[in-house]
Amino acid sequence: MQTRALGRTGRTVSVIGLGTWQLGADWGDVDEADALAVLDAANGAGVTFFDTADVYGDGRSESLIGRWLREHPGSGVTVATKMGRRMPQEHENYSLEHFRAWTDRSRANLGVDTLDLVQLHCPPTSVYSDDRVYDALDTLVDEGAIAAYGVSVEKVDEALTAIARPSVASVQIILNAFRLKPLAEVLPAARAAGVGIIARVPLASGLLSGRYTLDTQFAVNDHRSFNRHGESFDVGETFSGVDYETGVRAAAEFSELARAAAPDATPAQVALAWIAAQPGVSSVIPGARSPEQARANAAAGSLELPDGFAASVRDLYDREIRAQVHARW
Repeated sequence: MQTRALGRTGRTVSVIGLGTWQLGADWGDVDEADALAVLDAANGAGVTFFDTADVYGDGRSESLIGRWLREHPGSGVTVATKMGRRMPQEHENYSLEHFRAWTDRSRANLGVDTLDLVQLHCPPTSVYSDDRVYDALDTLVDEGAIAAYGVSVEKVDEALTAIARPSVASVQIILNAFRLKPLAEVLPAARAAGVGIIARVPLASGLLSGRYTLDTQFAVNDHRSFNRHGESFDVGETFSGVDYETGVRAAAEFSELARAAAPDATPAQVALAWIAAQPGVSSVIPGARSPEQARANAAAGSLELPDGFAASVRDLYDREIRAQVHARW
């Protein structure tokens, strides 16, 4: 497993991390024993970075990680959580008072005195330019409630605004073979500033695994059923904003490219390794609903791809995906 510096946090983490939205909610049911087994498997395979949020299962994901941390003292795992979506998405709610309440709840859920990394959870665009927001976050650092802070963004412009702030440690952004726009400006700017990049939705909600067809049925409590058109949150979080039919077709072509590039790897592993190879990426955070998935994802952290594969990804994106997503985020 490769390791990378996590921006301005002063921490080093595995290049393949673990996203834990699946362990909280919105991806179908995952029971407690299975969730803990996923955490075990990921860490056992070299993963030292878990990403969560206070709204994943209304704190369930954080609480499960907290239990796991208590059972594995000295694991060396860095936990990043997110805050800001427990209230209506209005600028005025991003205040020191609310930050304290949210971080206090997350610290209790995780069973820690100081949170390793707290990220604003895709707030309204205007929040990224508000000095008062960063002053409030700095106060939490000074008080010892959080060790570092970053942002999770939907749009490239939001990322660039945050990167310019001297105390922002990391930016989390959607980056995958169906979402290439961050490569042009965000990753170079982050590298220049020493800001970490956490790549989320790396498999385009599973599309890039190549396992889904037009006949695939998702559970009613899976966002891939209920958020295909942005009914509950930004549509870009579901299949990277690509319509399902296009996504299935493009994913089939990606799978062919992946198998040619790395015959002994799965398309999902190739998709993760391609992101990890992008200069400036600190950690890629695929989710997993089983120990087997967690171990398979982690194996991508040591996979090298041949020259020319990146050009093939770009060609596929330009032909099949760009028109749907490039101008939107």
